[in-house]
Amino acid sequence: RVSILRDLRMGVYDVVVGITLLREGLDLPEVSLVAIMDADKEGFLRSATSLIQTFGRAARHVHGEVILYADKMTEAMKTAINETNRRRAKQEAYNEAHHISPVSITKAIKDLTDQLASAAGVERPASRNAQELAARIEVKEMERMIAEMEKQMRAAASQLEFERAAMLRDQIYELRAILAESSNLPEWKKQEILVGRVD
Repeated sequence: RVSILRDLRMGVYDVVVGITLLREGLDLPEVSLVAIMDADKEGFLRSATSLIQTFGRAARHVHGEVILYADKMTEAMKTAINETNRRRAKQEAYNEAHHISPVSITKAIKDLTDQLASAAGVERPASRNAQELAARIEVKEMERMIAEMEKQMRAAASQLEFERAAMLRDQIYELRAILAESSNLPEWKKQEILVGRVD
């Protein structure tokens, strides 16, 4: 998942179709269009709050747009659209009063491979992948990295930075899988690593 989203940011893909991205988290400034299928389907993922949060996925882009596909207008859709319009009007008034021209958020494109290269103390050649770099890192160092990333993930979640928490969670899963595959441990110990026990 992390590599797919990184590739989207780098222009390898033009479109990514996601299921329940609200829960997974998506903080990509390059996303200029969010299309919500079955927007009139009642339920948690189509509540006013969920729709507003999903609209926000396109808000990081100066030309961001949201398209709702629906057969009827629900109360949740009306509430979400009205709230978005209210916020937009407030932001535009503030921008005008302070002579601010909106710009898209810019964000460095980093991935797990970059972090592993740093931990291994090597420059990252273009051909080198996460598993190759992980082979150069001591098991204890990888365990330390996982523990540190888990702390960062919990801190991000407690500060309601769910996109960052989800990104860290995916990187932790990837690191655990690499650690389990690259070690000569018994199968039961590898399973413990995969589910979150690295001590």
